[in-house]
Amino acid sequence: MSYRKTLKLVCGLAGGSAVLVFAAAAADSRGYFGEQRGEAGSRWSRFTVLQAAQPAWTPASHTPAPTGHAWDFNWDKRDPSALTNGKKKENATEDPSSEQDNGKPKATRNILLIRHSQYILSGNSDKERILTPLGREQAEFTGKRLAALGLKYDVLVHSSMARATETANIISKHLSGVELVSCDLLREGAPIEPVPPVTHWKPDAVQYHEDGARIEAAFRRYIHRADAKQKEDSYEIIVCHANVIRYFVCRALQFPPEGWLRMGLNNGSITWLTIRPSGRVALRTLGDAGFMPPDKLTRT
Repeated sequence: MSYRKTLKLVCGLAGGSAVLVFAAAAADSRGYFGEQRGEAGSRWSRFTVLQAAQPAWTPASHTPAPTGHAWDFNWDKRDPSALTNGKKKENATEDPSSEQDNGKPKATRNILLIRHSQYILSGNSDKERILTPLGREQAEFTGKRLAALGLKYDVLVHSSMARATETANIISKHLSGVELVSCDLLREGAPIEPVPPVTHWKPDAVQYHEDGARIEAAFRRYIHRADAKQKEDSYEIIVCHANVIRYFVCRALQFPPEGWLRMGLNNGSITWLTIRPSGRVALRTLGDAGFMPPDKLTRT
């Protein structure tokens, strides 16, 4: 095997820049770069260039620096330590730590956000924007998936818009005994002006002002840690819209809310948020639609 082939093999197996520099130096000393062995100045000049081409590596330079603000454990204004601060004790002998422990949430809330199924875009009003045949089929898949998870669902809340209501009704057939609740706050809208902006969708400032306040109110109503009185973990389903779900995810994870439009969600997909008693939030799934056949997937 020629020296050049050996050099390529060694560098490929090692994968390290140090090996490349060492091998290049050895090749240079044997005259493989074209100069005579006596041309020391030229040889070490080339070696210096190879060294300069290697990035300076230190642990500090390869560790990403934290950005943004620290995690706010009182993001939902339900942190027990914050709730008891400044309250006057009626009984001077009452143990403050005992009161705080009694007021601590102990259960985890699981919130499954479902995007409505495909609907008729050409409808002139909300009542006419009902599900397409494919949309009804998608809702069946979603209902079967939720049932297959084997969870004890506490409630199924849905947007009052026709497409979300119909999706929820189909899903509920697979979840016997789960209460359905309609909510106007969950209707589709423009939560906040997206960054970066898009050219195909430009609501006016009034719509952002009105829809944003409503969708934020929905977030505060539904996305928070468990109440201290809740004894067991809960599983709640919310059937609504892509803009609402994406905004909820950004707010719950304390990401910049204006980044909501950077995510895409399939119709009938499942987004799963977990909220711990401490206020920690985890995104278990985002827009999961793997339970549907590929030819049934849409984003309308």
